[in-house]
Amino acid sequence: MRDRVQQFVDYIAYERGLSENTCLAYELDLNGFITFLEDEGRAGSVQEVRRSDIAAYLENRRRAGLKVASRRRYLFAIKTFFAFLTAERVVTENCSEMLISPEVGRVLPKALSEGDIEKLLNSVSGRSAHELRDRSMLELFYACGLRVSELAALRLSDIKVDERLVKCLGKGGQNRLVPLGRGAHDALLQYLDFGRERFAKGNTAQQGLYLTQRGTPFTRQGIFKMLANRAVAALMRGHVHPHMLRHSFATHLLANGAPVRVIQELLGHADISTTQVYTHVNDKQLKSIHQRFHPRH
Repeated sequence: MRDRVQQFVDYIAYERGLSENTCLAYELDLNGFITFLEDEGRAGSVQEVRRSDIAAYLENRRRAGLKVASRRRYLFAIKTFFAFLTAERVVTENCSEMLISPEVGRVLPKALSEGDIEKLLNSVSGRSAHELRDRSMLELFYACGLRVSELAALRLSDIKVDERLVKCLGKGGQNRLVPLGRGAHDALLQYLDFGRERFAKGNTAQQGLYLTQRGTPFTRQGIFKMLANRAVAALMRGHVHPHMLRHSFATHLLANGAPVRVIQELLGHADISTTQVYTHVNDKQLKSIHQRFHPRH
């Protein structure tokens, strides 16, 4: 079970971009739960965990004198973990779903401004193979709203150059087609024509789209590191991670008038409620809309 926890921690670190301390907290909380299951002989795998096991663990923590806030944190970690396992089809049913969860305010996704996106992309403007590759990866991230795992898994056959489409394999094994904008299309052609062979080194059997110096496809960790380095070089403020580009993709589409249903399809969200987190508007937008449309302004 601990290997599943590690997969989850990797996911929230490299796809969700959570901080090292947050990831460590999740890992400690979940490993504490697994230790309880092992000591009590309750389950030998995540597929065997039942709702009663989670309830027993929380009761055990209550008897140990843990405060309500701590027990709520443990439950939140377990629910998030099993939501991940369900989405990845590791388990067929989310055993934590019906447990009463603490009331936690929904955190709005962090997005870069359109100006910051331009700053990041334009900072990678050289003609070397590395520059062409990294520029193409960044353009594709933002143009298509991909998850980092989806970008890492792309193969040459997934790119429909003439149709300007990208086929990506999302959560639950669901394929979707995402249009390529002009900037991403041009950067991709430059990489394919003048950059990729530098990394493939004549290995025609290698079908991965984006390759490392060793000629192998990027890992999620490698993409995360590439973006972090490029953000630092572009003098970006704060922590920039791959999921932030995905958030920016959705936020900017919505701000420019795209329907939520269309954004849902582009992101590959199974449930529109996941997409609707992007429908928030900030105070400046509210004031602007009020000034523009209210008859008594």
